Amino acid sequence: MTHADALSDLDRRLLSALREDGRAPVADLARRLGVTRATVSSRIEKLTASGTIVGFTARVRDGVGADGIRAVTLIEVEGRSADKVIAALRGLPEIAALHTTNGRWDLVAELRTESLPGFDAVLGRIRGIDGIVNSETSLLLSSVLR
Repeated sequence: MTHADALSDLDRRLLSALREDGRAPVADLARRLGVTRATVSSRIEKLTASGTIVGFTARVRDGVGADGIRAVTLIEVEGRSADKVIAALRGLPEIAALHTTNGRWDLVAELRTESLPGFDAVLGRIRGIDGIVNSETSLLLSSVLR
């Protein structure tokens, strides 16, 4: 089950239900999916063991919490220094997610800070990382679809 094609229809429906409510009781999931609680528990264990499910988290409504500034930074990396740059970026707590991509930009970082001065500071730290040759950042103003 290390590849998405190996997921059964039940696995996909279970993952969809867990995305909606990661805290749903096994009994509720079983009823919703039309299977036994033992089947749901077994599938969750197998999906976790295979690395398909890597954890459970809480989704927080926009505007709640200390992370008031959100942005996306597109990053161009010099030559073959991507691994070094990724390692440096992983050390920045303001980076909520980091993605590799194709095209003009090599990496996409999702940033969260408490304030504009904090945002400015993290941008300075990102631009100072050896191997980063260019970046472009856009502030996220509001979420219209999640």
